[in-house]
Amino acid sequence: MADRSKLPVPRPTPETQHFWDGTKAGDLLLQQCNDCSHVYFPPRPFCPKCGHREVSVVKASGKATLYSYVINHRPHPAFDGPYSIATVELEEGPRMMTNIVDVEQTPEALQLDMALEVKFEPLNDDITLPYFKPAGGAS
Repeated sequence: MADRSKLPVPRPTPETQHFWDGTKAGDLLLQQCNDCSHVYFPPRPFCPKCGHREVSVVKASGKATLYSYVINHRPHPAFDGPYSIATVELEEGPRMMTNIVDVEQTPEALQLDMALEVKFEPLNDDITLPYFKPAGGAS
């Protein structure tokens, strides 16, 4: 059985604290530029498209598609193998790295462009990680 306590624990910074507060509350939070309206991830204090420093935090839908992945077969103390390391494209446009869960870890089951939805799993009292699972699947 996987031991999630073996996962590296993210360390929130002033720029990322809102993201981790959101995941803990069950919300996937992104940022949007107040000037050019670009929505982006990962969090940062300025727009990566135009450099504007006035940005807002927006709630994402939690919907995504599978953009790319690899299936890792090497042992890791925090994961039952094999497990996927994936890039998903959020409905709002940004891409993020994650793991795909609640699905068989095979190329037949992990189809590019498949519909996904966020699934939050607490790592400890302070950090909740966003994973993605097939849309409409069991939680």
